[in-house]
Amino acid sequence: MKITRRDFIKRSAATSGVLLAAGCATAKPQTNAMAAAKAQPKAPGKGEWVATTCQGCTAWCPVEVFVQNDRAVKVRGNQLSKANSGYCCPRGHLIINQLYDPDRVKVPMKRTNPKKGRGVDPKFVPISWDEALDMVADKMMELRNNHEPHKFGYMRGRYSATATELLYGTVPKLFGTPHAYSHSAICAEAEKMGPGYTQGFFGYRDYDLANTKCLVIWGCDPLASNRQVPNTIKHFGKVLDQGTVIAVDPRLSTSASKAHEWLPLKAGSDGALACAMAHVLLTEGLWNKEFVGNFKDGVNRFKAGQEVAEDTFTETETHGVVAWWNLALKDMTPALAEKETLIPAEQIVRVARAMGKAAPATAVWMGPGAAMHPRGTYSSLAVYALNGLLGSIDAEGGVLQEMKPPLENFPKFDDFLDDDAKKYGKEKKIDGRGDKDMPVVMKNKVGGGVVTNNVANGMLKKPDAIKVMLSSWSNFNFSCTGAHRWDEAMAKLPFFVHMVTNPSEMSQFADVILPATFNAAEGLSIITNKANLHGHASIQQPVVKRFWDVKQEETEVVWLLAEKLKARGFSKLYEYYASFQDPETGKSPTNATEFALIAARISSAPMWMPKEPLKGDKVVGWSDFVKKGIYNTESYKFKKNWGKFKTETKKFEFYGVSLKKVLGEYAEKHKITIDEGLELCGYVARGELAFVPHYEPPKRHGSYSDYPFDFVDYKSRLNREGRSQNTTGYHEFKKVDAGDDSWEDVLKMNPVDGKQLGLKTGDTVKISSMTGSIVTTLKLWEGIRPGTVAKCFGQGHWAYGKVATKDYAKAQPRGGNNNELLVDDYDRLSGSTARNGGFTGVKIEKV
Repeated sequence: MKITRRDFIKRSAATSGVLLAAGCATAKPQTNAMAAAKAQPKAPGKGEWVATTCQGCTAWCPVEVFVQNDRAVKVRGNQLSKANSGYCCPRGHLIINQLYDPDRVKVPMKRTNPKKGRGVDPKFVPISWDEALDMVADKMMELRNNHEPHKFGYMRGRYSATATELLYGTVPKLFGTPHAYSHSAICAEAEKMGPGYTQGFFGYRDYDLANTKCLVIWGCDPLASNRQVPNTIKHFGKVLDQGTVIAVDPRLSTSASKAHEWLPLKAGSDGALACAMAHVLLTEGLWNKEFVGNFKDGVNRFKAGQEVAEDTFTETETHGVVAWWNLALKDMTPALAEKETLIPAEQIVRVARAMGKAAPATAVWMGPGAAMHPRGTYSSLAVYALNGLLGSIDAEGGVLQEMKPPLENFPKFDDFLDDDAKKYGKEKKIDGRGDKDMPVVMKNKVGGGVVTNNVANGMLKKPDAIKVMLSSWSNFNFSCTGAHRWDEAMAKLPFFVHMVTNPSEMSQFADVILPATFNAAEGLSIITNKANLHGHASIQQPVVKRFWDVKQEETEVVWLLAEKLKARGFSKLYEYYASFQDPETGKSPTNATEFALIAARISSAPMWMPKEPLKGDKVVGWSDFVKKGIYNTESYKFKKNWGKFKTETKKFEFYGVSLKKVLGEYAEKHKITIDEGLELCGYVARGELAFVPHYEPPKRHGSYSDYPFDFVDYKSRLNREGRSQNTTGYHEFKKVDAGDDSWEDVLKMNPVDGKQLGLKTGDTVKISSMTGSIVTTLKLWEGIRPGTVAKCFGQGHWAYGKVATKDYAKAQPRGGNNNELLVDDYDRLSGSTARNGGFTGVKIEKV
């Protein structure tokens, strides 16, 4: 008899339940409390499920909050959502904890201590919203009156998909400054370079997991901390039953612990492993002929070490497979890759064969662990190109682009730009994008992305560049590598306004703190995303009355600020917002509350009052949309991008014609050669190799003699965008992350290494890198490869609240912040912060 793993688990659970029930009946007498509870008839709790959207990660799951007596008590996935099928992960359940966090900022506050620095008491005092916004408007008008609007800056952390344009996309431009910077480059931008320069899609992918026969989880953990966690959890058992799951990660992640194959490669060697797998797929004839093409006579000429004539191969949906082979793959045998990756050659061959035999229903799910290091663009290209060889692009069971719900754009603001805005808005940004040493060729454009973490360096180099800074839902002093730089930069900033829910490390440098709504339960905006073959738009709305005097930063605050600026002589921002019209009634807003509502109605109108029937869900009016909380698109159409990829060749490019073009534009801009530019930016490739996916050996900070361990930073399933550490739930349930312990912040080390150093579990250790050191607890654990240590990101707060910190008043952290160890470096082709790939070496000493 054959049974699947899932059936075995179900039967085991059922059997244990019977045994437990029998044991309880005979072994445990009922207490009086139990008898009383049994005697009382049970009835469903009276309350209401209110639709909203979780913002715990970039899955942005549609959820519902159960409200009783105006109190939020429970969270579940939106039952109408096709993205998460009505489920949510642990992050969703932490919404309640964060909403009612007693340490939230409850009223506006101003600084009374002019001295700034880590551990310096700002001596905040409460003030009214009027006083707070008067202070902000006065500082902004000083810049305007002095013809320095370009010395105003805005930086955003987490944001909504639509309302953000009312702050990030509007305020800086109308005011007249180029200084608007998003958090995205500290998140996963390098990951986008793979699909971007092969198929012209600079975005996060969707996956047809219901039909996947081989799932390769590479440098991420979609059961815990990548996008689509609830959707992955739902389908994971089926994938295990019907196919093969392969995990590539130096650490035994949640996904790796359940996989059929775990490849604990040496951190940063992803490109070598990917190229060796491609080598196997080609030499053994396992590439997908429908998508890639074949030799004209059907005879496989891909032989190790031998070049192939390009005219012997006819490609269909791809470009340059033979050039890729000749330039980067012919010599990258599994035996050679073993030396770089420390993965046995026979396992590389076995895994590649499994991938090839399951294709095109093979999905290589790449995450930031494979790409966010100093040479990450080429790792991203190499790993993602495997999807092209396997023919899994837009294929059933494979890797998809996205379905987008129909949204309405906000009115254009060109007519509201005055002369100063037009003039000063063209000043140079300080994040270095497009410079000789920072090409940032995102989206096929030189300087086409943001370099978030480099803003601190820009502020330190040019202290006068920004005099007034506004930031929302951000904490760059904690969340950016080389964190001390942000402390130095923010301490020198003349005037800083922070809009946040909790007083974080960055808030300690603020002159004014504005209390932000916890948007998953108090804000109003429209969120968009995709998963499970559908795009969706879901609402964020107040599920309960606000406890404290908080306002939504993207709509209410900007309206109120626009009113203050108008009263001081700058009316363009207010005039623009006041020009908005409700799509149904034609009414214009007269106050902040109306503005927030009208903005949400404008962006979502195509779904609840469409001009023609939509192919997705049917929504009848605004009230129906608010009640349902979601619109789902029709299902993804497979192969829809074949023949029309957004690349120079319209093909899936193994040889990057698009990449070659943009690198040429970068070189021409700076009057250098491409090779000179690559050398300046720290890449190894020269000549034609630079235009194909290939292996770049890791760039490492710290010699192995001084810093013998590769440091691996990873994310928890309990990290709500790094904002959940002030909840007891985060610490109590930390043990659900593989290798971690509740109420601890442990460094994982292989027992082999621990024995050599004479260390044991529970020892207090100091972790040091070239840039800093932290102290934490050691845990010996077999789930990390020798020579590597791993620690979860999230703890080490010296501010934020009474739970997140060991002693908030004394600025003493609970645990250690990984970003005080990680060196400030970049993947300069994408602008992405380097935080993965073991690029930072560390040493471990017992305290």
